[in-house]
Amino acid sequence: MNKPTPQPTPVSHTNTTDATQGEPLAVRARARRKELAAALAKLPADRARERGDIELALTTVDNLLTGDPKHLSDATGGDLNKWLEGTKHLAEKPRA
Repeated sequence: MNKPTPQPTPVSHTNTTDATQGEPLAVRARARRKELAAALAKLPADRARERGDIELALTTVDNLLTGDPKHLSDATGGDLNKWLEGTKHLAEKPRA
């Protein structure tokens, strides 16, 4: 009789977008921004595509976080939510 082939264990990912659910949008966006800035600082210069993606994400969120973070407009809140979801897997690494 053949034994079943063991299945690989799925890789688990963690990022601030998931870890900060339930927090105010501005807090979540700042935490994600910090995470992306740290990832950019560690990324080698020859990884131009990844660096460009992260730089664009940072510029975008910087433009969204210019007002009062405690009183976001509905439009800004919607844009921050889209930004968080759109950058959720950017620069993500599997947990060891």
